[in-house]
Amino acid sequence: YGDIFVNDAFGSAHRAHASTEAVAHFLPAVAGFLMEKELDYLQDKIVDNPARPFVALIGGAKVSSKIAVLESLLNKVDRLIVGGGMAYTFLKAKGLSIGSSLVEDDMLDTARQILQKAYETHIYLYLPIDHIVTKEFSPDAPSEHVARGNIDANQMGMHIGLMTIGKFQGALKGAKTVFWNGPVGVFEFPKFANGTMSMAKIISELPDCVT
Repeated sequence: YGDIFVNDAFGSAHRAHASTEAVAHFLPAVAGFLMEKELDYLQDKIVDNPARPFVALIGGAKVSSKIAVLESLLNKVDRLIVGGGMAYTFLKAKGLSIGSSLVEDDMLDTARQILQKAYETHIYLYLPIDHIVTKEFSPDAPSEHVARGNIDANQMGMHIGLMTIGKFQGALKGAKTVFWNGPVGVFEFPKFANGTMSMAKIISELPDCVT
């Protein structure tokens, strides 16, 4: 069905799917011009010459998949926001109760190291201060609001609460460059998408901001 594979899907190029990775084993494969443009923009506007204040919002499920990104950003950003499932590893590393929320116990020391480095380099690292929790990972599971440190053993965090949205909004205020990678909750379930959608709206309304 083809002679050459050109990947221009920058947003999903990191995923080992049939349409992004497997086909490259059967055809000569190259990155396209749009991919090149995205990488050049990321390098110039975000990595090398960001307008300041430079704020990074890192979410998603696992610390292990974002270690290199977090360590690199700590040398560049003015403020760092951590949300999503990975935030619970950081919260547990700080000694807070996270119930049955997603956590990588083998990454606790790494999380502590990142927290310590942020402290030593005077980079304010923002973590969730309240949560919407459930007792089961389900799109229609009954939910309730709890403060950080009050997540019961049989509860899991699904997305950030209103106080955290406000806190993150404060961290983003005045930002001239924002690097956002990963959702801040289980946005795949509409009932638990509010945190991620709120962040998208807040960032989209920042004046004169490169994202």
